[in-house]
Amino acid sequence: MKRYRLLLLFVFLVIFLIAGRAEALDVAVDGETVSRQTELVEGSAYIPLRELLDALGEWDITWDQASRTATAEGDLFTLTLPRESSIVQVDGYPIDLGLPVLLQGNTSYVPLRAAANLCGAAVTWNGPDQPITLSPSPGSDAYSQEDLLWLSRIISAESQGEPLWGQIAVGNVVLNRVVHPDFPDTIHDVIFDDAYAVQFEPVENGTVYADPVPSSVLAARMALSGTQATENCLYFYNPDLSQDTWIASHRTYYATIGSHRFFL
Repeated sequence: MKRYRLLLLFVFLVIFLIAGRAEALDVAVDGETVSRQTELVEGSAYIPLRELLDALGEWDITWDQASRTATAEGDLFTLTLPRESSIVQVDGYPIDLGLPVLLQGNTSYVPLRAAANLCGAAVTWNGPDQPITLSPSPGSDAYSQEDLLWLSRIISAESQGEPLWGQIAVGNVVLNRVVHPDFPDTIHDVIFDDAYAVQFEPVENGTVYADPVPSSVLAARMALSGTQATENCLYFYNPDLSQDTWIASHRTYYATIGSHRFFL
């Protein structure tokens, strides 16, 4: 299996290096072009790392030649991107982009949609003849410290020990409920919602009041800044701890991340 994956990666790199330039695309923010070097490789858009991060805010990017690794330090987190790996590090926590970081000449290319989402930005494909639209996150100005505190607490109580991506997914569920008409419209009120029953076990057992672990604070900041791990999911549960037959029978299954199953 390992050799097969390495072979696929080698083929992918060859395609990128030989054919990638034939399908160069533009990326724009608010109508202004921020990249003319984005390339379509096997149906996935790749953008130079520096061009992406320059479009998203203040990032300090360095390159370590010995390890062939790019490091980008921003206000939200520090991102470490080894060449030819899909696993990147966010403040030291691993996240899988799904596609590898590629190196063309001296330029690191990252999968546009996954890397942009990691930084809280949305990507809109407008067709092969139009620029791809990149919509950066409003950042920390979009939420209060009270929002961050309560979201960090519920993420920590529900999912500390889970992968960072799974913790972000729990945060996404809470935020999705905030904007859904069937739930309260603040983070605090969603967490303590008991209209039909207590929604989150940590509210019932009191662990929601504990100080959040650092990874949960990071996950909360990323979720509040726009990082999406679960799209429109409104429910989750851990099948090892609960057999929530109502969710399983009434909601549409989306994905399993870590120990949790997520539902739309």
